[in-house]
Formats: sequence, C-alpha cells, structure tokens
Amino acid sequence: MSDWTGMSAAELGRAIGKGEIDPVALAQSFLDKIGAHPLKDRIYARLTPERALAEAEAARDRAAAGQRRSPLDGVPVSWKDLFDTAGVATEAGSKLLAGRIPDEDAEVLKVATAMGLVCLGKTHMSELAFSGLGLNPMTATPPSVNDADAVAGGSSSGAAASVAFGLAAAGIGSDTGGSVRIPSCWNDLVGLKTTSGRVSLKGVVPLAVGFDTVGPLCRTVEDAALVFAALEGRTAPDLTGASVEGKRFARLRTIVEDDLRAEPAAGYERALAKLTGAGAEIVDLEVPEVAIPMADAGILYTGEAWALWGEVIEADPEAMFAPIRERFESGRSVSAADYIRAWNRMIAAREAWAKATAGFDAVLCPTAPILPPNVAKLLEGGDYYVTENLLALRNTRVGNVMGTCTLTLPTGVPSCGISLMCPPNDEDRLLRLGAGAEKALS
Repeated sequence: MSDWTGMSAAELGRAIGKGEIDPVALAQSFLDKIGAHPLKDRIYARLTPERALAEAEAARDRAAAGQRRSPLDGVPVSWKDLFDTAGVATEAGSKLLAGRIPDEDAEVLKVATAMGLVCLGKTHMSELAFSGLGLNPMTATPPSVNDADAVAGGSSSGAAASVAFGLAAAGIGSDTGGSVRIPSCWNDLVGLKTTSGRVSLKGVVPLAVGFDTVGPLCRTVEDAALVFAALEGRTAPDLTGASVEGKRFARLRTIVEDDLRAEPAAGYERALAKLTGAGAEIVDLEVPEVAIPMADAGILYTGEAWALWGEVIEADPEAMFAPIRERFESGRSVSAADYIRAWNRMIAAREAWAKATAGFDAVLCPTAPILPPNVAKLLEGGDYYVTENLLALRNTRVGNVMGTCTLTLPTGVPSCGISLMCPPNDEDRLLRLGAGAEKALS
C-alpha cells in the first residue's frame, strides 16, 4: 500500500472513483496515522472514528454502485472545533465551552457530508477564534510544519497542521481576520477566505458575524476548489487551462509591505518574478482609503466580539488566557455609535477600493509580514508577543475589511505566502487565477 495520506484530496478522489482506493481503508489509514503521530494531541482536539468509518463505508457502497456524490466522495477531512457536530463536543478552543455538545451538525457540515466528505474529527484552535498566532496554552498549541517549536498560525491552527502533517486530506476552518490564510501560509498550504455570507454560518460558533467566513485549507488549488464546492453542495469550477498569461495584477503598496521581514519579502519578490515570467502584468497600486477601516478594526472586531461573549467571559474570566481575554475586554468600551460610525467608514472605503481595483484581475500582497513566532518566547509575554500578534493578522485583515474573497498560495520560501484578492462572490474566477498562479510559482 502506498502512503495515501501524502496524496492530494483530488488525487484520492480520483483513485476512489477508479476503484483503486477503498474509502474504508483510506479512512482507517488516516486514523492509524493520527493515532501513531507524536504531535496528534497538539493537532486534534478529538477524533470521530465511528463516524468516519461509517461515512467511509457509505462512500464505498456508492462508489461500487457508480453513484458517487462528488469528486471528493469518500475523502477524509478535518473540521475546526467551532463547527457543531451532533453528539460530539464542540468547544471552540475555550474552557468556557468545555463539555458543550450540540444536538445537530452545523449546516455546512451537513452539506459537506451529503457530498461525501468523511469527518475524521475536530482540530484545535485559538480560543473562540480570536488570535492569528494559534497560541493556546489553555487547551493546546498546534505546531508549524516547518518548526515544531513555533505556532501554526490561528485561529485555524489545528486545521492547517492536520493537513501539513498528513493527518487529513484537507481541513475546514474559519476566517474572520485571517484565520484560514495565516495558518495556511505558515504551513505552506493553499487557503481560501470566502466572501462573508456566502457559506452558511448556522451551527458555527461565532466571533464577529459581520466578518466570519468558512473556508478550506488544502495542499493544492484544485483541492481548494473541490472542497469549497462540496461546502456549497455544487459542482466545482473548471480549472482546465488556467494561466496568468495576459492577466493584470495590482501590487498593493498601502500598509501591507510595511515592516516586512526578510523571508516573507524574499518569498513575495520571488513569487512576483515568477508571475511576471509567466506573462502577467503587475502594476503598483496605492489605496489610501484602506487605512481607515484598518485603524477602525479594533472597534469593529472587539465591539462585536465583546457583545457576543462578554457576559460568558465575565462569568469565568480565569478560564481564558489573559492576553486573549484582554483583547475581548477591549471591546467593552465600544459604543453603538462608535461601531456604526466605523462600519459606515468601512463601507465608504470598500467603495473606494472597488473603484481603484476595478481594472485588475486580482490584487496581490504578502500573506503575512512575519514568520511563525516561537511558542516559548510568546509565552514570556512582553514586547515580542505584542509585536508578533499585531503583525500576524495585519495583511490578511485587508481582505476582511474590504469584503474580498482571497486565496493564499505558497511562494516556495517556507512559511511565506502570496495572496490574491478578488471582489466579493468571485471565488470561481479567483480559483482559476489561483490555479494559473500555482503553475507559475511551481
């Protein structure tokens, strides 16, 4: 038996369709690898082996009958521990929700299961999804695939680690300010931030509903397209013949290249050169209006997060890692007037963004300006924690406040990514651009 766990989700799906892989044996191989992995307890919060094998058996029967529901029918994936799972604890990385057992699956999990995806289990994450670092001393801190002593990126930290370490064919996460893209970047994966409101949030533990999104973390753009389609219960976009030749990209200069560390800068420049070499045109672009909602992010994010979680946190404040609790508490002073004014400024900035970027196929930026920070050094607190925490989500948040759909791709430099941003609800075109860029970057 070859190592199926090292194959892409699309490759596994094709092999199942050809009768070359038995979905039950495939699910068991992932479960066995997880069980034997030395870092499994830092990656998975809990496994669902009975569910996985039952779903795999149903997928095997459908494959035998020629009735597969999607190209990924029978492919095992992981789910971030904020997606409700019927009868299985969903705790969102927080001791505040310890023992919380939903009665039914999240809507997106129901849809994905109906499309044949096999649920391996729930992955660790930042507390209530409110950190881009992935540091969680209250439950577990998943490792980066490039440095086991560094954080994986948050908040979908375990989701990324499960894929990067070969413990799932794909991971399903959420992204409110960068929580799919940062862990994807720091683990050399493809991550898709979908448009706000596009994928159902019913049964997903919220952080800031105005920004919360659901998206996949994968090995390839093809995988991201197939998983995204499965989450929506539809056919994936055709990526055949995708290319960046003749495409016109904007290189965003506002904010995103400030304080760029050496490795991310090198990865980004390498990627830009590869895209240019493949026939793309890249034009520098300043959009100064972006700075306004970026400055307002503290109001927009913490105001809503405190409104949702303030009473729960105040009932048991010691159950949270202090820096995360303090981030929530900073929203206590945000008034309704402050929030509405900030939201209106963001809408105005989005209009300016749409006008400035209208002539481009996509907008480019470095996914993260820093490499994954060291766990032990972060736990010491001080300036290092503050600096790294602020920088981790700075670039990705542009996509959230501007309302884009965004794809991050590996650059070839470890833990360094490049992001492509497109207008809202333009995911299929973005994925075709991403497939073309992936070819150029390889």
